[in-house]
Amino acid sequence: MRKDVRILLVGEPKVGKTSLIMSLVSEEFPTVVPYRAEEITIPADVTPERVPTHIVDFSDAEQTDEQLFQEISKANVICIVYSVNNKTSIEKVTSYWIPLILDNTDKDSRVPLILVGNKSDLVEHSSMETILPIMNQYSEIETCVECSAKNLKNISELFYYAQKAVLHPTGPLYCPEKKDMKPLCVKALTRIFKVSDLDNDGILNDSELNFFQRTCFNMPLEPQALEDVKNVVKKNLRDGVCDNGLTLKGFLFLHTLFIQRGRHETTWTVLRRFGYDDDLELNQDYLFPPLKVPADCTTELNHTAYLFLQSVFDKHDKDRDCALSPEELRDLFDVFPYMPWGPDVNNTVCTNEQGWITYQGYLSQWTLTTYLDVQRCLEYLGYLGYSIIAEQESQTAGITVTRDKKIDLQKKQTQRGVFRCNIFGDVGSGKSGFLQALLGRNLMHQQMIKEEHKSYYAISTTFVYGQEKYLLLHEVFPDLDYLSDADLTCDIVCLVYDISNPYSFDYCAKVFKQYFMDCKIPCMMIAAKSDLPETKQFYGCSPLEFCRRHKMPPPQSFTCNTAGPPSRDIYTKLSTMAMYP
Repeated sequence: MRKDVRILLVGEPKVGKTSLIMSLVSEEFPTVVPYRAEEITIPADVTPERVPTHIVDFSDAEQTDEQLFQEISKANVICIVYSVNNKTSIEKVTSYWIPLILDNTDKDSRVPLILVGNKSDLVEHSSMETILPIMNQYSEIETCVECSAKNLKNISELFYYAQKAVLHPTGPLYCPEKKDMKPLCVKALTRIFKVSDLDNDGILNDSELNFFQRTCFNMPLEPQALEDVKNVVKKNLRDGVCDNGLTLKGFLFLHTLFIQRGRHETTWTVLRRFGYDDDLELNQDYLFPPLKVPADCTTELNHTAYLFLQSVFDKHDKDRDCALSPEELRDLFDVFPYMPWGPDVNNTVCTNEQGWITYQGYLSQWTLTTYLDVQRCLEYLGYLGYSIIAEQESQTAGITVTRDKKIDLQKKQTQRGVFRCNIFGDVGSGKSGFLQALLGRNLMHQQMIKEEHKSYYAISTTFVYGQEKYLLLHEVFPDLDYLSDADLTCDIVCLVYDISNPYSFDYCAKVFKQYFMDCKIPCMMIAAKSDLPETKQFYGCSPLEFCRRHKMPPPQSFTCNTAGPPSRDIYTKLSTMAMYP
């Protein structure tokens, strides 16, 4: 919502613009009226919407056209004042003032207009008959108010409507010509409905409606009020209520009704509570709340976030098979503006026999996103409505920032729940196979993975002395000269060589000596493809002797060329080494 409101009053000379402002401020009709009132600011605590309001007067006699154009460009709402007893001033509304304003404002961000009929104390009749056709002709016109600066009639109402036109504008929500909500508004309210439909059955039951009401307006609906709402929908829409709950059609109909009855603030309150800005885009402050992550610290999901994500999974796992089919996954991400997970995710986490992401795989992918790109995780949780459904201040309430790695190394143990293991090895050494084996996939399964769907990450759970931990494997591109800080920052290093290739170990030895020999990160040598005949490595010493010299564990034999899922023992060893560096 806007931090302040700027109201500009324009109109023909002598229609009472200055008197209206002075009557509002002093609450009495001024006996002496200057050509133009000075700009006044009404403090937030005395306005109905609790927003500071600036009121600006314009005078032909004192200001130039250039000054007028500047004021028009700065205004959030413009009141065109006419005198109800002066036909010329009414005609000038359409012949001069509206065209002038439209020519000097950006077509994409239209400024709301309010027509103000002043001096209603001087006539018996209303000017509304003349004004209504003008209102129908210009969608920019929010409303028309007849008032009297002399009798103080509708003065405060005039400025309230002006404020409301800025803070709760009709323009983004509703198309008067079509008498229907605009597509962006429908899209936003549809997302709000889906987030609020906690059991994903396509209707908002009484419990969900009450939670929604409490979330947006800080109070539940009385049982009778709830029934009244549903009856209004039933009376006007055949499929607006189903199984005594509100359908999406019914929910959208209610908001259309609010807007048509001038209760825009109701719809805007809902939209803003769910993170939308004045352009009906999700607010950057909502999607990306500030989170400080110091160097050498990592980010993980906490228990509250995992519980929320579990509820989201359960809500969309319609067939209760503990996996998300492509259709169920699309339904889950329907509240996102784009599909966040590509085909590579299926090769990053555990899937079932059909290749669908399992419950464990789903939580693993969220864990990976949080670890690698916490801003992206905050954005995703925002789309799902985490702060609203979990009743938290923001998405950051679901994130734990771990302590500095240096403290872990000093204490020789860590409280982290996610361990990153960077995998180094020459081309063809078996790195990709090592990643996929973590997910329970043998060589035959791996050969079916398309090159364009390949992932350089794999993540799954392991157990260290009965504690569940996440092990995140990252395959580093084999280029000794271009290793980034991210390639070198991890909890444990894996150096993979192919025992059947005599030149394979040389790369591992070079990486270790160049980058890891003098650092405190634990390293492990993996003797991959152990199902093949072992060949003598063309290096100054054997891999076993190399590990002994550098106080590393002996090379660990590994193969993924197995009949069933490959052994997971090696991953438990890696996690244990990472937990007690």
